[in-house]
Amino acid sequence: MTFPTDLKYTKDHEWIRVEGEEAVIGITDFAQRELGDIVFVDINTVGEEVAQDKVFGTVEAVKTVSDLFMPVTGTILAVNEKIDSSPELVNQDPYGDGWLVRVKLNDSADVAGLLSAEAYQAQVAV
Repeated sequence: MTFPTDLKYTKDHEWIRVEGEEAVIGITDFAQRELGDIVFVDINTVGEEVAQDKVFGTVEAVKTVSDLFMPVTGTILAVNEKIDSSPELVNQDPYGDGWLVRVKLNDSADVAGLLSAEAYQAQVAV
């Protein structure tokens, strides 16, 4: 299981990579393993501002559906089009091709309150 140190993490198992005033968000390697085979990702919030810790979509695995929580307040600019036809990318490459959304940050200070790779790894105790 991997925990890239250039990312920040949430207690709800999302990761965020800040790129200037924008950020890319996905679910962690731990989360995709816990969910199992992902069969559908439902995100209908493009163009909307979503507050930190609020639901921005769902991910459906063979046996469960899980909410996706926004790590920071921001406007969703885009959803990863690749996961529409290939949701298994979230399992295969959660930190790369399996990213979920790109957002415009409202306040980059939101990122400071998120977990480091080490803190997240300690939380999931692996």
